[in-house]
Amino acid sequence: MNSGRKTKFGIGGNASFETTHWTVVLNAARNGSSDNLVALQQLCGIYWYPIFVFIRRKGHGQHDAEDLTQMFFVHVLSKGALEKVDQTKGRFRNFLLASVTNFLSNERDKATTQKRGGAHRLVAFDECSAEELYRHEPVDRFTPERLFERRWAFVLMERVMGKLRGEHASNGKLRIYEQLQPFLTAEADAVALARSAECLGVEADALKVAVHRLRRRYGMLLRNEIAQTVSSPEEVEAEIRNLMSVIAE
Repeated sequence: MNSGRKTKFGIGGNASFETTHWTVVLNAARNGSSDNLVALQQLCGIYWYPIFVFIRRKGHGQHDAEDLTQMFFVHVLSKGALEKVDQTKGRFRNFLLASVTNFLSNERDKATTQKRGGAHRLVAFDECSAEELYRHEPVDRFTPERLFERRWAFVLMERVMGKLRGEHASNGKLRIYEQLQPFLTAEADAVALARSAECLGVEADALKVAVHRLRRRYGMLLRNEIAQTVSSPEEVEAEIRNLMSVIAE
């Protein structure tokens, strides 16, 4: 990444891999620059729930988990927090999990004695929503680490689906998306395809082509989203494999 070459990656080949959120953070950390804060804060704002659920599964109550989550982000966004990141293995997912594990180990006593609600709020999230989501998590089935991985995967996939839906809505094709969306994660059997084709007033063969295009677009958006959290194009496929393995459990 220091060679000066622009490695193209992303939708339509228009995005330079060096400009993804996590590579901005890593490059700024390496150069001793504070430019990483905005990109890092954006990433933390996306993936706050896996952190919250990890802390909750570690045995902390709702209110302590809320404060600890915010205090953790204060820690991560502080100067020097990225100094120990391995530049050759810099996946944001791994960095975040290792960081929160160390944070809870090193800061538990100090954190839990602070006044309730006293944590700085650098990352916005809805505490009520967080706890409501946590109530639906499987009890005792997953370790805190594995639950973190699963929530990370689902947050990422939900973002991709939201972007895909938004694209169709902005183009006046939301009804088409809603008919085709189930085929993204399920086999397009003949009966279901015929039903959707009839609903949309198109031929079944045309619908198959539309499903293929939707899946291809989904794959592009998925890779682009994952690229925001890794330090090289080669790591994208490994992250996809991890994603598939954790959601299959």
